[in-house]
Amino acid sequence: MKPLSQFNKVDVNVSSTETIFNGFFTIHKYQFTHALFNGGVSEPITREILERGHAVAILPYDPVTDSVLLIEQIRIGALASKHSPWLLECIAGMAEGSEDYESVARKEAKEEAGLELDKLIYMRSYLSSPGGTTERLYLYLALADLSEAGGVYGLAEEGEDIKVHVMPLDEALARLDNEEIDNAATVISLQWLALNKARI
Repeated sequence: MKPLSQFNKVDVNVSSTETIFNGFFTIHKYQFTHALFNGGVSEPITREILERGHAVAILPYDPVTDSVLLIEQIRIGALASKHSPWLLECIAGMAEGSEDYESVARKEAKEEAGLELDKLIYMRSYLSSPGGTTERLYLYLALADLSEAGGVYGLAEEGEDIKVHVMPLDEALARLDNEEIDNAATVISLQWLALNKARI
């Protein structure tokens, strides 16, 4: 299918980038102009962009028991809008410059859930919030035996305290429907599985 937009990268002119913060995250300030729908070029625009790098998220699924594995950990960014900032999520981690996303997925599954993954199925990738960050997430469904899964994991040196939950897919979808599960990667992954389970 032909792309809908009439524009691409050549229609953007970045005149400068400047690092304005470099800590746990990096923030760059971009100055740019871009083509306009009615012709011509925009006035110069300044935007601060969070440079996180790309990430991988994994939803382990046991087709024998029709169950999924989700992890629970504190997310301080949820404190402002949720009763509890301990979220149910997919296993996830930063790619740290690697483009071998399957290897990243396997490493994170071991670190965050003590899980050895069997077959990985690519679901999709998406831009997490392109108005403010360059981050793209790569989502995988992992076929795995979850019969012995459970426990508390995470790397102490990264401040991780992660609890593993295994539950029937129907329960996970119910928790999605009542908005207990409300972080993007997990929402998208569970919806993808619900739509595609018949062909897995």
